[in-house]
Amino acid sequence: MNTRTKALGAVALAAVLTATACSSGDPLSSGDSDGDTIVIGSQDYYSSEIIAEVYAQSLEDAGFTVDRQFRIGQREAYLPEIEGGSIDLFPEYTGPLLQYWVPDTEARLSDDVYAALQEATPEGLRVLDQSPATDQDSYTVTKAFADEWSLTTVDDLANVTVPMTMGANSEAENRPNGPQGLRDTYGVEVGFTPIEDGGGPLTVQALNDGDIQLAIIYTADPSITANDLVSLEDTKGLFLASHVVPLASDNVNDEAAEIINAVSAAMTAEDLLAMNARSVNEELPAETIAKDWLAEANIG
Repeated sequence: MNTRTKALGAVALAAVLTATACSSGDPLSSGDSDGDTIVIGSQDYYSSEIIAEVYAQSLEDAGFTVDRQFRIGQREAYLPEIEGGSIDLFPEYTGPLLQYWVPDTEARLSDDVYAALQEATPEGLRVLDQSPATDQDSYTVTKAFADEWSLTTVDDLANVTVPMTMGANSEAENRPNGPQGLRDTYGVEVGFTPIEDGGGPLTVQALNDGDIQLAIIYTADPSITANDLVSLEDTKGLFLASHVVPLASDNVNDEAAEIINAVSAAMTAEDLLAMNARSVNEELPAETIAKDWLAEANIG
């Protein structure tokens, strides 16, 4: 792919062409990037779409022309399109993306995962700066329990002197991040209660009722804020690090990359959680959520 320039005449022409291309709601309707338009994709997941919309608006604010190709599907569907040149920019997650290319990776912690991902990224693509924002499994407790025992990291659970029970899907009992892994890695003993809703409402209710003290819930799940829950920092990597990271083609030039890197640096885990909550609880469109966040972030 050729490196994009930002000559005003080229941008104006691209805007006309893109308006036609974007008239279709079908993913990848515009085909390969034409060198003048940044094609941005997202997973078929509200959080991914919000981040992609933030990318799109930040680039448009800088004068770039953008073609949105959102809600494409899962990794097996969209990565071949990225590798084939149909998509230029995509919000990804460090750990899962690394495992896609290197299934047997031993990297677990944030910096190690990011370094391994940089090495594994195929020619013609690159990962830009990873963000502090995460969307990954975590050990989660109620704020009341965290305050009572001064919990901020998983290590702190070793100071709890009352019996604890972990709640999660049944398969978690025998996984590395289940009770045995918690005991072997952190020296923390817990019981286990199977709750088959993937960290959903039943799990949250069990936490709030005190039936369990520890649950496995995604760090960016809106239930965290809605129920005043606390995700504990996993300092030893029982859970694979999963930071938001932009996956970019060579068609994204240095100026565009600098803009996206500024977005990544500004977006915190709390920001992503709050944006996800607005999507789920207020049912706002990604366009509105992204616009509001960019206004508050005041990047530049």
